[in-house]
Amino acid sequence: MKKLFQIILAVAIIGLVYVIYIQIATPIRFEAETKEKKAMVIERLKDIRTAERAFKTKYQRFTASFDTLVSFVLTDTLELERKIVDEDDSVAMAMLKKAGRKNVEKFKIAVIDTIFAPKKISREEVEQFRYIPGTDNKAQFILEAGILTTESKVVIPVVECRAPYKMFLDTVAFRQEVINLIDDEENNFNRYAGLKFGSLEGGNNEAGNWE
Repeated sequence: MKKLFQIILAVAIIGLVYVIYIQIATPIRFEAETKEKKAMVIERLKDIRTAERAFKTKYQRFTASFDTLVSFVLTDTLELERKIVDEDDSVAMAMLKKAGRKNVEKFKIAVIDTIFAPKKISREEVEQFRYIPGTDNKAQFILEAGILTTESKVVIPVVECRAPYKMFLDTVAFRQEVINLIDDEENNFNRYAGLKFGSLEGGNNEAGNWE
């Protein structure tokens, strides 16, 4: 009887230790995994934002279509300017002036070759723009764009791209942790429960909510 009691006590102690371990380890694992996944999502959001800004530079608006944005990056060009001669070269500058030319020339360059510099980005990475990293291409960013008239009657293009936490965090292994995180963001801090840049409610220079 005494031996049976000792076995039951040992099992209970092991069970208690396991419960305590889970209570301590789960938040640590959740924080580490959340940090890793957020970093991947932010990196792609930055690339999307870079592409949207370049699109706006050329077309004076943003686009809400990933098809349009991807096509722009992969097939379109931007017109840039460069100096023809060194402005410190007085002889060359005099020759340009005599010829009635300005010391600037325009040239075109492929969008993908310039806007992400010095970072290199592949065609395959651009084609994945719409997908939230870490979701096996099952979840897509929510991309919206439009035109906003301010109180001072200034018309400005706006864009917003977002990824809710529930779309890229592990809601199976960390169900309660994700619920708590979303509740905290929405009800305690009055913030968007996810990652995003831009705003449809006003011009904010396409700021990211992680910045």
